[in-house]
This record gives sequence, structure tokens and C-alpha cells, in this order.
Amino acid sequence: MRSRLGDRGSVSAEFAVALPAIVLLLALCVGALSSASRQVRLQDATADAARLIARGDDEGRGLSLVRQSVPDAQATVIRDGDLVCVAASAPVGLPLPEIRLDARSCALDGGR
Repeated sequence: MRSRLGDRGSVSAEFAVALPAIVLLLALCVGALSSASRQVRLQDATADAARLIARGDDEGRGLSLVRQSVPDAQATVIRDGDLVCVAASAPVGLPLPEIRLDARSCALDGGR
């Protein structure tokens, strides 16, 4: 009986030591999924904007589509021969302002 009393509270102590690591791991996983989702939205928005502009629509409308899809995104239109490209950049969305997401998409210019 005496040995059982000596182990009393060890589970609580081990849980208290492991809990911060588990919380940090979960936060990193959620942050990674959030960043991946933001990257996909940015890539899709640049593809939609490039197609829209290539069909002859207003450049401002295409760029606003990117900004609506991904808040804080900055986008530019690049014309390269027969291609209309939209390049966009946005912060990752986490409290890490120096990390940015980039996307670029092109469409064949058919609006001219």
C-alpha cells in the first residue's frame, strides 16, 4: 500500500508537463492548415482574375476579385505577349508578418 501512495499525483504532473507541448502542436497544425487554405484561395483568385481580364473585362474588376477572395492581398496584371498574367501576394494570416504567400496565374489573351 505504501508504494501506491508514493506514485500518487504522478499522472497529473506528467499531464501538466505534456500539455504545453500538445497545445503548441495543435496550434501549429491549425496554423499550417489555415495557411494552406489561404494559399489555395489566393491561387484560385489569381486564376479567375487572369481569365476574366483575358476575356476583355476591366483590370480593376479582376484585381478586386483577388482582394475580395483574400483580404490584404496585393495583385498586379502583367501582359507578356499573348498572355495575361495576374501575380498576387498576401500575408500568411498568422502573427508572422514577414512570411508572405505568392501566386501567379496566366491566361491566353483573347480580349483584344
